[in-house]
Amino acid sequence: MMSEDKQSHLAHVIVEGIWKDDLVEYKDEDLALRTGKQAVVKFVQELEEIDGKARQMVGSLKRNVLEGTPEWDVLYRKYFEEELSRRGG
Repeated sequence: MMSEDKQSHLAHVIVEGIWKDDLVEYKDEDLALRTGKQAVVKFVQELEEIDGKARQMVGSLKRNVLEGTPEWDVLYRKYFEEELSRRGG
């Protein structure tokens, strides 16, 4: 879904934004960046798991719903949101 470079960039943007908005005072900037990267990686992994689960659910339907069709898109969104909600998102 998201390359490692993009994940790293997103972590930098988040950590810098939190610091600029005076929400947190970092004692160790390297630790803050590592922690931010870990959080982004975990978030992306979770989204990929949810994506896989939603695709599996659409694919397991008795009627063959083709990916890219409006029906597939509606079902995918429904199952994605249900799984996201189930996980507390």
